[in-house]
Amino acid sequence: MSPGLFDGYPLGAAWDEMIDSESSPRTPYKAVHHTLKAMSPEGLKERADTLARSYLDQGVTFDHAGEERPFPLDAVPRVLSAHEWDVIETGVVQRVTALEMLLDDIYSREGEIPRAVHEGVLPWRLIASSKHYHRAVMGIRPANGVRVHVSGVDLIRDETGTFRVLEDNVRVPSGVSYVMANRRAMANVFPEAFSTMRIRSINEYPQMLLNVLRAAAPDGASDPTVVVLTPGIFNSAYFEHSLLARMMGVELVEGRDLVCAGGQVRMRTTQGDRPVDVIYRRVDDEFIDPVHFRGDSVLGVAGMVSAIRAGRVTVANAIGNGVADDKLVYSYLPDLIRFYLDEDPILPNVDTHRCEDPSALEYVLAHADEMVIKPVDGSGGKGLVVGARADAATLDKVRAALRANPRGWIAQPVVQLSTVPTFIDGTLVPRHVDLRPFAVNDGEAIRVLPGGLTRVALPEGELVVNSSQGGGSKDTWVLAGRGGQPPSTTRAEAEVREVVVMSAPTASYEDSIRAQQQQQQQQQQQQEVPRHAEPNCGVAVLDRALHRARRRDGAHRRRDATPTPRRPRGA
Repeated sequence: MSPGLFDGYPLGAAWDEMIDSESSPRTPYKAVHHTLKAMSPEGLKERADTLARSYLDQGVTFDHAGEERPFPLDAVPRVLSAHEWDVIETGVVQRVTALEMLLDDIYSREGEIPRAVHEGVLPWRLIASSKHYHRAVMGIRPANGVRVHVSGVDLIRDETGTFRVLEDNVRVPSGVSYVMANRRAMANVFPEAFSTMRIRSINEYPQMLLNVLRAAAPDGASDPTVVVLTPGIFNSAYFEHSLLARMMGVELVEGRDLVCAGGQVRMRTTQGDRPVDVIYRRVDDEFIDPVHFRGDSVLGVAGMVSAIRAGRVTVANAIGNGVADDKLVYSYLPDLIRFYLDEDPILPNVDTHRCEDPSALEYVLAHADEMVIKPVDGSGGKGLVVGARADAATLDKVRAALRANPRGWIAQPVVQLSTVPTFIDGTLVPRHVDLRPFAVNDGEAIRVLPGGLTRVALPEGELVVNSSQGGGSKDTWVLAGRGGQPPSTTRAEAEVREVVVMSAPTASYEDSIRAQQQQQQQQQQQQEVPRHAEPNCGVAVLDRALHRARRRDGAHRRRDATPTPRRPRGA
């Protein structure tokens, strides 16, 4: 008799989301655990292989050092109960609300001290010294008061099972394309699981996003024209840009497709220039307008900031939002929530030492080998040092950096991220995960997509879940409560196939800037770049799913042609 998948499954100091301390399945996972426990390692491997082939059929790959690789999607989903999701959703809405109020406080009160600064909640020097604070947009008030149209809040679960915020992403948050691709792949392989379990749908996200963008249009735009602004086909996140543009039914444009004249942004077409009302930009602030930022940028539009100030166009997310992503500002968010909302935070932060404080700096220097030390403007794990795993030379180097620029660093204790069983080398083992829920704001309400991007650290003991560290992902299933949303309808989503190269969803800010610089060089060197356009879920259910998946796999082994996203006609 072959060993079971859970034989010898180790429980460590981390909170395991499927198995409790008594080695029994937690309630949200009972159906999934029942299915897995009845399977052999060989049976799960067949399903995992079918899932991987399905993912490759969709063209969901990872561009690593110029090599196309399939992005790892684990066959075991992450499951969240309706109650757990209620806590996450309410906490994310609260946090995004406070971030909106902070950005409004900073940028809308031209010539005035922000209220949070005046009341002593947040030091002005912290705002003014942030590399993402832009005076060029001071005094600009968005049409519907929204600056954070799309946000991604990174969450972890600590050793006690408490969800905590690890960082905020309100500049140009990415990764939602992986959420949709993961669900599509899982639905292809296990369709009956989705019809049996009450898993909340994510199909509505493109429409949610389009509604938010249309609601942000300047006053007087009764039928607003929305476009997605991309750095171009060489950008690491181009797949996401083209996917969202196509699913929203809007044009995908580059900076050279737009022109600003008379305080208005217009799009070149074969029928002449067409006014643009809303730009969902996937270009960083530094490249968005060469008049106010990098003078050599060809990725943005000269005069865009003036058009925004004149109220003729809306850019989502707003320029200057990066000051709220600063990890030193992050450490003040609990106090800012209390100040702006008169509420206690629903989702607590990870305990954070502010290295600009002399006493905190001395503590961190003395305990660097016990801390996680991060640059305040880093992302994607860039520059992060886990003291317990660093050698003496690395620790000496980071101590020198802390002394030289204490404002540029924070430190946090090591948190054992929660684990979820993950299929590796023929068995189930615990691997650490985080979660990025995505929220959209139309000015009337903040809506959170049920689920989000679960990233999993595949190497044993690894706490950094980013793809650059060998991470993968899991489909995130949010179960509907009684009387809640009916089971997901996934057929239309499952039939959509993509054949493109996808990059890591967690590229660092520095990597993003570097990629856009390379994109600029490529565009400048080329005269013309080609255009593109809790019921039971038993073993029998999954056996039927596997049989159907095999039949589909045999019929669709060839890869489909790359779909062409909609692009404006004309030069």
